[in-house]
Amino acid sequence: MAAFIFISIILFSLLLALMVNRNAKKGDVADFLVGGRSFGVIILFFLAVGEIYSVATVIGLPGSIYAKGVNYGIWFMAFLLLIYPVGYFLAPKIWQAGKHYDAMTAPDLFKSHFKSRTLELVVAVCYLMFLIPWAQMQFQGLIVALNALGYEIEPVVAVIIAGAIAFIYISISGVKAPAMIAVLKDILLFGAIVGVGWAAFHKMGGVEELFIAARDQGASIAYANQDEVVFSMSTIVFQSMAFYCLPFMITILFTSKSAGGIKRAKRFMPLYMLMFPFLIAAAYYAMVKIPNLPSPNHAFIATAIDVLPSWAVGFVAAGAALSGLILISVISLSVGGIFTRNLVSNVPLQSQKRLSQIVILVYLIISMILTVVLPSLMLNLMNTAYAGFGQMLPGLLSVVFFKRATAAGVLSGLVVGIAAVFAMYFSEFNLYALNIGLIALVLNSITVFVVSALTQRSAVPGLSTKTA
Repeated sequence: MAAFIFISIILFSLLLALMVNRNAKKGDVADFLVGGRSFGVIILFFLAVGEIYSVATVIGLPGSIYAKGVNYGIWFMAFLLLIYPVGYFLAPKIWQAGKHYDAMTAPDLFKSHFKSRTLELVVAVCYLMFLIPWAQMQFQGLIVALNALGYEIEPVVAVIIAGAIAFIYISISGVKAPAMIAVLKDILLFGAIVGVGWAAFHKMGGVEELFIAARDQGASIAYANQDEVVFSMSTIVFQSMAFYCLPFMITILFTSKSAGGIKRAKRFMPLYMLMFPFLIAAAYYAMVKIPNLPSPNHAFIATAIDVLPSWAVGFVAAGAALSGLILISVISLSVGGIFTRNLVSNVPLQSQKRLSQIVILVYLIISMILTVVLPSLMLNLMNTAYAGFGQMLPGLLSVVFFKRATAAGVLSGLVVGIAAVFAMYFSEFNLYALNIGLIALVLNSITVFVVSALTQRSAVPGLSTKTA
């Protein structure tokens, strides 16, 4: 029964994509990549939330609490609490810059604002390098969701299924299909999380009983030492700023009709944090009742199987799978857009959609192969990806705020920041347990300031501060 429900929901999502295709503008790259900048508050809300609450939240958060304790959950919730106010003020400015420069990708902002082909190329290459492991994380989440149905599906089969479905979504109607499917996914996902958590509380006899039992199993919110506190706090600060440097997040912002729509969507996004007590409940239940899982990532699905009837597990697995598929789709769109518009030069506008589709297919195939064949390489890139994306922040802030930064300054800062990330990661550098991304960002910012001061000739014309 669970498998039937799971497959039915996946097929229904494909039907939704086909329905959206009726209104798609054939051959229009803006419609394909950023939905023609036509998304209202509701669609933008669901699509943007889908990038925050992905399969990593559903699978990874309970798994991390199961393996490492609730401290990870505290970090994640604090990180989310910060990205909302940061996004409320920064995201509309990014949209404004995108509208001003007719940008469809993150590197488009750097290209148009700084008028530097070299800077555009470096930004595009860095983004593409760090985007490869991001899809792998979603593939792994889908494998967990499928295995939860009782089928031990080989990783290669699972990633082929995921890649094929994601490609169908975006090849049909670009970003509009993931946006529409995101509504279905969020209804399933929120219902699944609340249902699993509520059932876990009920089966344990109440909230207090579950938390006491988890405490007896070693669950604690106390940090082991000062280094853990420093690392956690510095990571929260860094990642809350770096979040809006993610290329697919920037692409999603560009889909909005207006800057005001982004602000209105941001006001309601904190409501999604209501799911966290139920995610923690699922993790605690697994700690108490299922202590010997083969992988911590099975904690949420294993709890669902234990506390819910079989038919309900199908809805849970489908919600988790769709969350991964949507993010894979949006990431792939970002890759296609960056390659077509920024890495390759002088592609005619009418040819960009077709070339983007080809690039997306190649990207998905490469990601699937690397996921299966070179998982250790993917792990290293994943561990540095967020720190790498965060190095785009000085340049991005220069586009929307600091008009006297130069292309040479931003380029130098980016090179210094990325080099510092890799050097510190592979040498296991430790400075008071600070997040290496934050250290690299400081070096990056200093470099931008110094080099810009030395190469400054005239201020770059600013953007209008009027929001649409």
